[in-house]
Amino acid sequence: MSTQNLNSYNSIRIAGIVRESIVDGPGFRFVVFCQGCPHGCPGCHNPDTHDFDGGYDCDIEKIVEAVSKNPLLDGVTFSGGEPFCQPEAFYNLALKLKEKNMDILAYSGYTYEELVAMNDPAVDNLLSTLDILIDGRYLDNERDLTLLFRGSKNQRVIDMNLTRENGHITLAEKYQ
Repeated sequence: MSTQNLNSYNSIRIAGIVRESIVDGPGFRFVVFCQGCPHGCPGCHNPDTHDFDGGYDCDIEKIVEAVSKNPLLDGVTFSGGEPFCQPEAFYNLALKLKEKNMDILAYSGYTYEELVAMNDPAVDNLLSTLDILIDGRYLDNERDLTLLFRGSKNQRVIDMNLTRENGHITLAEKYQ
């Protein structure tokens, strides 16, 4: 666990939320769309989330309260924008959601390998809380509407619990 003072990361810059989704990961999910993305993938599904100055700041406790109000939720999805541009705040949120037994999924335009290569303790902390990571930039020329939970063939659905257990990237086979 991080030794940083997580109280200094009590809000997240977000574009918005979706309280009930069945398309942003397995099961019935709450989705937090963060604001700000450096990738600018042509054909991105969420181009309004790219501007780091857009969106609004939202208190993490407010998100946790909203999640807690719905007993039917299976988990929470961090989408974007790019959640790994705010790793401390999303880590703080993930810790609070884990206390509520929420499954955590994050989308990232970075690959798992790129995230690990950052050698950033905040990024590593956020990765440590995830159950699923869907990684890789959206590539319009690899678009495939038949894929579960992702838009292009290069993106992977990584089972983070098995990846940590096995010591190497392990895909969530049932979503491939």
